[in-house]
Amino acid sequence: MKKICLSVIGIYLLFIQAFGQTKKDSVKQEQTQEPPVYLDKPLQFEEINLVSSYYNQNGDHSAIQGGVGNEKVTDLSNGLEVKFVAADRDGYKYTLTGGLGIDHHTAASSAWVSVTGSSKTGGTRVYPSLHYTEESPTGKTISFGATYSDEYNYHSLGLEAGYGFKVKKGGEFDTKLNVYLDKVRLIYPSELSPYPVVVSSASNGGSSIPSSPRYTFSGSANYLQIINQRLQAGFFMDIAAQAGYLQLPFHRVYFNNGSVHVEDLPAFRFKIPAGIRLNYFVNDRVIIRSYYRYYMDNWGIMAHTANIEIPVKINPFFSIAPYYRYYTQTASQYFAPYKAHTRKDSYYTSNYSYSAFNSSFYGVGIHTAPPNGLWKTTLSSLDVRYGHYGQTTGLNSNVISFVFVWK
Repeated sequence: MKKICLSVIGIYLLFIQAFGQTKKDSVKQEQTQEPPVYLDKPLQFEEINLVSSYYNQNGDHSAIQGGVGNEKVTDLSNGLEVKFVAADRDGYKYTLTGGLGIDHHTAASSAWVSVTGSSKTGGTRVYPSLHYTEESPTGKTISFGATYSDEYNYHSLGLEAGYGFKVKKGGEFDTKLNVYLDKVRLIYPSELSPYPVVVSSASNGGSSIPSSPRYTFSGSANYLQIINQRLQAGFFMDIAAQAGYLQLPFHRVYFNNGSVHVEDLPAFRFKIPAGIRLNYFVNDRVIIRSYYRYYMDNWGIMAHTANIEIPVKINPFFSIAPYYRYYTQTASQYFAPYKAHTRKDSYYTSNYSYSAFNSSFYGVGIHTAPPNGLWKTTLSSLDVRYGHYGQTTGLNSNVISFVFVWK
């Protein structure tokens, strides 16, 4: 079963401002205007964001069954984010954001994993988060955050820190470091479990299943530049390294001699994605947002992603944005389909996420933000987004998401 993680699905990636003021006018204003006066502003509520998504998937290459079998998955995701803002007399702005997400999924292939003697066909993921950002009057920002994710086979603690600053002539640069400390519960298929499952004496009747660590370290750098009043460019690069138990124990692999094994992958992986964004203002109503990313890792996968989105403003309070994304990747050197691996293979997987494939994702987003709120309430804006995804492996899915913002 593929791990589904639905939080926010492509809701407007960049917000852009263009300045038509000449350098001469700017100097004149600096000489005649008084410096800004800042006042203390205690921590107070600014907005609430509620994100809700429904996802369904079909396919016939289940990794749990060794590259064959039903991949039907449904996932219902809900995330709540609350933002508080404060300021001081020196012009510093402080933002504190807390979030809580809950996903529940059901998967047909999960029935092929035996947990304490019974089949499990679904699971729930809970993921709280807390983020703090401080912005100076000159545009420098520092940020810190922590996240946690818990589900029946996986636990993850994430820590992050960021730093950014603005540069002359409309540029902005920011960096971020992330660390994820994970534990993978070693839930094996019943016929391949190397140890007996011990049922604990706890009142909840849970099972004592050992886990194995996984560590992820990543760093990112992004640069955003306003070229002119119509064009904005963004450049980004990430470097990520993973170490520890990087496979999943309930993924079967069938060899060409008919024997069955548990997926086995190297204990180290690094990833390098890099790309560019270009946003072009055609006129006051139409924007063209484009995106390209190149990806490579040491497991033999190379990938290209191209994305285009064209928001069209119907009126000042309503817009519609069709989009299309194309993706292609090569296969990992450790992948082979059902009954294609041999005893000579040092590592092996039949998870089609590591296979060679092309995919398309297309749909439309709708945004509305009436000046007096929706239905004359504190609901300030609503985004609705639908997308259809298809792979050349036969996997296909549909997703619809809603974003509600209260201020």
